[in-house]
Amino acid sequence: MSCNVRDVTELVERANAWIAADPDPQTKSELQQLIDSGNRAELSERMNGTLAFGTAGLRGAVEAGSNRMNRAVVIRTTRGLADMLLARYGGIPSAPVVIGRDARLSSPQFIEDTIGVLVAAGISVRYWEGDTPTPLVAYAGLALGACASIVITASHNPPQDNGYKVYDSNGAQIVPPTDGLVAARIEEVGPANQVPITDGVLAGASALATPIERELFDAYLADIAGLRVPAESRPKIRIVYTPMHGVGWQSVRRALVAAGHDDLHPVPEQVEPDGRFPTVAFPNPEESGALDLANSMAERLGADVVIANDPDADRLGITLPTQDGWENLTGNQIGQLMADYVLANYVPTRDGDPATPIVINSIVSSPMLEFIAEEYGARFETTLTGFKWIANAAMDLEAAGRGTFVFGYEEALGYTVGPVVRDKDGISAALVFADLVADLKAGGHTVHDQLGVLYRKHGLWISTQKSVVRPGSSGKAEIAAAMTLLAERQPSELAGIRVSSVTDLRQGALERPRWLPASALVVLELDELGRVLVRPSGTEPKLKIYVDAKSTLVGEVADAVDELTADADKVAEAMAHFLGFG
Repeated sequence: MSCNVRDVTELVERANAWIAADPDPQTKSELQQLIDSGNRAELSERMNGTLAFGTAGLRGAVEAGSNRMNRAVVIRTTRGLADMLLARYGGIPSAPVVIGRDARLSSPQFIEDTIGVLVAAGISVRYWEGDTPTPLVAYAGLALGACASIVITASHNPPQDNGYKVYDSNGAQIVPPTDGLVAARIEEVGPANQVPITDGVLAGASALATPIERELFDAYLADIAGLRVPAESRPKIRIVYTPMHGVGWQSVRRALVAAGHDDLHPVPEQVEPDGRFPTVAFPNPEESGALDLANSMAERLGADVVIANDPDADRLGITLPTQDGWENLTGNQIGQLMADYVLANYVPTRDGDPATPIVINSIVSSPMLEFIAEEYGARFETTLTGFKWIANAAMDLEAAGRGTFVFGYEEALGYTVGPVVRDKDGISAALVFADLVADLKAGGHTVHDQLGVLYRKHGLWISTQKSVVRPGSSGKAEIAAAMTLLAERQPSELAGIRVSSVTDLRQGALERPRWLPASALVVLELDELGRVLVRPSGTEPKLKIYVDAKSTLVGEVADAVDELTADADKVAEAMAHFLGFG
């Protein structure tokens, strides 16, 4: 990076102003060291704007500076949210804000600051004590009639990250215009050390901040038990489980054992919450090698299935035994299996009247769900990426009398069954998938057998993804340039397959439902293969290229999958090359 004298002077002035307003001695010192060392490139990264609201909140590395996650950013963000709520309700809302956190190292301090700012603003808070799965926070927001809910979590991001996730009063993650209203209020907040904050809130310093009773967790368990397919009895299945050093174990254990799935074996090295994530470089069940410990344990024990949650327990990963060892199911395969299972056992009544089941997935998830829905007479919808859109589409469709929402998913291992939680829920998904495995076993079948059944009914669908990682502000510019290129011109073919049509979701939003708003997403339909989708990630420094490919299943599933995946990978590479990332 090169800076002229004026740029350097302004950069250092901004950093000094931030230091003066930072209430945290540690991050004050960290930023001062960057100034003193003359590391202008890193200082620019830290002070290049303010960490902005993305997918329903904030997410970033925990470091000093306005463009990072730290106490100053959390305090200012919370005051902005408080000011939005005070304006929305014309004063202090009568309903509380519900709050919870994961087990990341910075989360205890961030939740205390968040509660302290809200209480100082006169807003009552109900909070989960200790480490808490994200689905429980979303559930409590609905159950307690909260005016908003907040989770301090970075979900499956690397150990150095943390985040701040916001739900609206309807129990779903915030969507426009609410996120814009919050962002505008944050801009108006003054220096962090001038924001009023009540100390000692977790030690009982304010009557406005009270813990959530554990009975609410019991109510959650009862509600997700109601999502299960009834059965007189189920055979025992042996389950290996990992929360990936996250917060899922106690909740999943209670849910599974209460359902009779008591042959349950947690991975000992990963069962306790630990924000350092010592056994995994990237605590995401999708990442290569992340489930090696679980798979090795499952092999030793002769397990039927490995069930994994990400660190805040809102995602579900599955691995299964094969002749060649343990194999991860893709997010789409899990979603297809669960959708078919839920729809096959759906009882179409609501208040005594027939109700069409509704299934929804995100636009970057496999189109196969539409064909599964058609078999059962269900309504299928697709939404923009992000569970906030799936939840809002479900609410809109139900309010319009279009049916009853029964299942939604996105390919990044996010699933929700029924109306209990208006977000992805890895706990209830684990419960339903365990039942699915047991019911198939009762009939003498495996999960792989069932995938073969679905492929022969609906065609073999595979999905592959290529992520182009470009960190920092220069990487952000590269990704933006690639999307601009795709707006100006499109390829006529990819890997020898003709591009038959292109849809740019940055255009035409007024003709689409609100769950498909304008977005930096381009869809390219391919003649005989399927489609390609290109979009920047909302939470990571990545450009994502998705390919969904379909063929008629002939012969063995594994061979056909390998052949089709190879074709899809060639298309993804060709797309990356066209965008200048060859």
